[in-house]
Amino acid sequence: MTTIEIVLWISLGLIAYSYFLYPVLIGLCARLKGKRTAANNIGEDRDWPFVSLVIAAYKEEQVIRERIENALAFDYPADRYEVLIGCDGDLDGTGAIVRSYDDARIRLLQFPQRRGKPSVLNDCVPASRGSLVAFSDANTFWKPDALMRLVQHFDDPQVGGVCGQLLLTDPATGENVDGLYWRYENYLKRCEGRVGALLGANGAIYAIRRELWQPIPANSIVDDFLIGMRIHLQRLRFEFEELAIAEEESAPTMGAEFNRRTRIGAGGFQSLVWLSSLLNPLRGTVALAFWSHKVLRWFCPHLMIAALVANICLWQHPAYFALLCAQGAFYGLALLGRYIPGTGLPIRLLRLTTMFTSMNLALLVGFFRWLRNAQSGAWVRTARTSELKANSVPREPVTSAR
Repeated sequence: MTTIEIVLWISLGLIAYSYFLYPVLIGLCARLKGKRTAANNIGEDRDWPFVSLVIAAYKEEQVIRERIENALAFDYPADRYEVLIGCDGDLDGTGAIVRSYDDARIRLLQFPQRRGKPSVLNDCVPASRGSLVAFSDANTFWKPDALMRLVQHFDDPQVGGVCGQLLLTDPATGENVDGLYWRYENYLKRCEGRVGALLGANGAIYAIRRELWQPIPANSIVDDFLIGMRIHLQRLRFEFEELAIAEEESAPTMGAEFNRRTRIGAGGFQSLVWLSSLLNPLRGTVALAFWSHKVLRWFCPHLMIAALVANICLWQHPAYFALLCAQGAFYGLALLGRYIPGTGLPIRLLRLTTMFTSMNLALLVGFFRWLRNAQSGAWVRTARTSELKANSVPREPVTSAR
């Protein structure tokens, strides 16, 4: 076998392993480990710990009132939690709306200059009063029992953090629009959580012990991933609670989703520098999951390019010519799926190819942004659907690929 053939088959093999074989492997590991859940003591009369819910907000006057009302309606003792909102820059009416609440649970930290979410979190967490700190976004809405379901896991002293489940909703109807890929990712979270290898947090809904907090670099791009993975660095468990549910609107445009994936890609490569010790095989299932679910995924676009280039070099061999045609057909279907309307199963399956190629293109762009240090830690808001309508911007259908 020639060097080019080796490159081709290794590239295709690693892609297949990460997306198809690893889910089978981690599923078997989770089955052997058995289901681990916190005791269901929701609603019991017990001594609930004091929790600080931290929300970093940047120009969120459109949704901050609704987010506060959602937080005040938690099924959690009213005297046992606070909502600490850090306003990143005094650039709109967000701070004024927060100040208008005459409720001891609502606290505002108004920062005059915009510095980015990591800096906001670095100031808000030390100012919090809870023994547990929960994190969320201004455009995310929790189910009333979500906080209780997160907190009950901390009865176990070996649990350092817990991540809930994010459901994506259609902004027009409010209905759940989780796609096949999102359900696939949640399956991996459940399996990884069972074996103690949950990879980072979803910024929409998670909580950690306050004593474990460490300031994060001001230029952190994916702060939630870094904070969650640091739990593993401290050799404590980071668990997944699928019944702690948060809801968030799906991205309103394909462009917004692409930019979000690009940012995640740049942040992933950045985080490798800080989390490299977790790649040590002696870390067990955490290292296995980190290599298989994250690192190989981040380098998937490079593997795809290597496979295509190697295949082109081998096109004169009949078998490799057939494989090259198959690759060409896949990318052709991905392009076709971008334009064909419809919602039936065949169309949704077709759009999986579109989502897959778009996601990997975004990761590749993110890689080059990371190389050039061109991705800032300050996030750029994604306009909500109501804002798009107000500005008469047409909305494109999106299949989210988180």
